[in-house]
Amino acid sequence: MHIEVFSDSVCPWCYIGKRHLEQALAQTDFGPADIHWRAFQLNPDLPPAGRDRHAYLDAKFGGPDAVRAIHARIQEAGRGAGIEFQFDRINRSPNTFNAHRLIRLADTQQRAATMVETLFQGYFIEGRDIGDTQTLAELARAAGVVGDIRAWLAGDEQRAQVQEDLQTAHRLGIGGVPFFIMDERYALSGAQPVAVFVQALQAARQKSRAMH
Repeated sequence: MHIEVFSDSVCPWCYIGKRHLEQALAQTDFGPADIHWRAFQLNPDLPPAGRDRHAYLDAKFGGPDAVRAIHARIQEAGRGAGIEFQFDRINRSPNTFNAHRLIRLADTQQRAATMVETLFQGYFIEGRDIGDTQTLAELARAAGVVGDIRAWLAGDEQRAQVQEDLQTAHRLGIGGVPFFIMDERYALSGAQPVAVFVQALQAARQKSRAMH
């Protein structure tokens, strides 16, 4: 089964959705899925160096009390998926464009899934600034991506491909992530429960079989 996932590395629901998808695939007998990670930016207007996270979230959500309530809800959902979000460790809200480029590079080395997971862990568990070039290079090395990552990020490779993903998401009307497209025939929006993913996978498989 081919699954496209529109996701952003600073989206906690994308991390939860990734876990739920993995758990659903483990519960089905479809065999290994071909998962293709597509870029989406929740905050495309952030400067390349990002912004102070606390000031940014307070302005976006209306103050620290609202932010704490949102974090508590996400942490509860995360625990159900086996993720311990450490929001207090995060100091920067980064621009994720280069992180998406790095996932694309990792994909050419069959390391995309590991890179996606490493970025999520780096940001949400360790509080790393995934908009920082040196940090991205260290995380890429941890994910097994080879090459001079800092020099590569200074260039233009994969910029056009990431832009194409962003434009595709806009063309498809995707306003939020995670967003999953299964075998090009079934779409699922949000970090749905595992049981909903199982149903979606089964429905996509049935549609694919009906077309053949």
